[in-house]
Amino acid sequence: MNDEMKSLLAAILLSAIVVLGVNHFLPAQPVDEPQQEEVQTDNNSAEQATDDKNTQIVYASVEETLEQDVRLPLKNNVISGSIRLKGARFDNIVLSKYKKTIDENSANVELMTPAKTENYFFAEYGWLSNNKNLKLPTAETLWDVEGNQELTPQNPVTLVWDNGEGLKFINEISLDENYVFDIKQKVENNSAEAVTLIPYGLLSKMVNPYSMERSVVHEGFTAVMDEKLKEIRYGNIEDTAEKFSTTGGWASLSDKYWLASFIFDDNFKAKLNLRKIKERAFQLDFTGAPLQIQAGNSADVITHLYTGAKEIKLLDKYSDTFKKFDLNVDFGWYYFLTKPFFYILDFLYGIIGNMGWAILLFAFILRVFLFPIANKSYESMTKMKKVQPKLMVLQEMYKDDKATLQRVTMDLYRREKINPAAGCLPMLIQIPIFFSLFKVLNIAIEIRHAPFIGWVKDLSAPDPLTISSWAHIYVPTMLDVGIWPIIYGLTMFLQNQLNPKPANKDQARMFALMPILFTLMFAHFAVGLVIYWILSNILSLIQQKIIMYKNGVK
Repeated sequence: MNDEMKSLLAAILLSAIVVLGVNHFLPAQPVDEPQQEEVQTDNNSAEQATDDKNTQIVYASVEETLEQDVRLPLKNNVISGSIRLKGARFDNIVLSKYKKTIDENSANVELMTPAKTENYFFAEYGWLSNNKNLKLPTAETLWDVEGNQELTPQNPVTLVWDNGEGLKFINEISLDENYVFDIKQKVENNSAEAVTLIPYGLLSKMVNPYSMERSVVHEGFTAVMDEKLKEIRYGNIEDTAEKFSTTGGWASLSDKYWLASFIFDDNFKAKLNLRKIKERAFQLDFTGAPLQIQAGNSADVITHLYTGAKEIKLLDKYSDTFKKFDLNVDFGWYYFLTKPFFYILDFLYGIIGNMGWAILLFAFILRVFLFPIANKSYESMTKMKKVQPKLMVLQEMYKDDKATLQRVTMDLYRREKINPAAGCLPMLIQIPIFFSLFKVLNIAIEIRHAPFIGWVKDLSAPDPLTISSWAHIYVPTMLDVGIWPIIYGLTMFLQNQLNPKPANKDQARMFALMPILFTLMFAHFAVGLVIYWILSNILSLIQQKIIMYKNGVK
């Protein structure tokens, strides 16, 4: 592979990283939005959500809102919170294992919060009927609690409401040891006539502005319907409802690290509706098959609700029951690499106890695995560097005869037993490795807030010790580079010094600028990725230097 092809491949890789980095880490600044109006859900129709267009909402705090309602507490080892008994609404789910920030005194992540609070998120279940005169539970219905007064894995709860006209509505709710609720919606018909009812559930969510922007991690609607994956980003969800149908499967609204998901048993037939209610407010709802309940009889349906973190190993465990549930995590194009990379890192973390050192050990193992390929590549590059003076002579002799120059160059390669293409193979292999590891560090909640050494307190975030932080001066965002990215740039510069120099002056200038450009890009990547690449570059330098010494090349 000649210098021009190497330059092309390097330019492709650089361009991909530039586009990726700019889109993800340097998004357009959000504009100030007008105050949002309150979204109200009409429980008599899962197809509708109404807005009061003449009123502006004043958001209440979560604490104030929780104090206003009668609530049923819930708790296990990973979540706590409560169910609002008015409307039987799941609107207070706190994740006990996760903090909002790296500060030890930071509050825990609130996944679900009540309506009328900023960035609310809640789930509710109910019944529909074509008979408008039928009295059904609504968001204002106050449910009674029978038996247990707290929902735990050991103590399921039963919520009951009687409409006073012969229909008794019962919600039996259980909670497992993690994030899954089982909801059994039951109706007892003690009236004199048969009734036809349709079960429904809905998720209503106000999305953070940054989740609306495009990034390398999918945020929005994710579903497996009839065993086929469907994804729609929040920014692409329209005002007009998109309608889907499925037998079994699941449907989620998810953020980078968190999700809430409706999960259906294999024989459950569901119709799904997804729409944007207004700016940043979205609703996902489902309806089940109509149930005809004869007088004196009862009927029930069972669905499941996941409200928690995207813990990859846990989602894999649930996938044994809920098909392809692990696809709630955006593994990207290189699924076949991204997921194994995560499990290798997690295994190494289990041995070492620090994710930063696990990443470095992973880099070393990967370098050992790629050693034979890299060895051939560096031997080829070393030989090319050795014959570079001869190439320059040929280029000067046949500078006006490109065809002859190409022929004599190939003859030289054959005499010296050089394979020019071998020098590009490691670069081609590194592209999927880079993007896969990049994905892992962005999607794996196990790496969120994982500390390393010194000032690095979160391997999933960019290096915080930037020029502006230690020099206390203003530096434009694009140029505000951390210590680790600077070290990375130096290793790349040293690596370039060992490579054959392109004969073309323009190509030579481009290669000289690449360490600077890559340093600026890597400054906005997860510092864990930068640390990985530094060690990878250092190992490459050592390997390449040894091969050059063996071949007598300075």
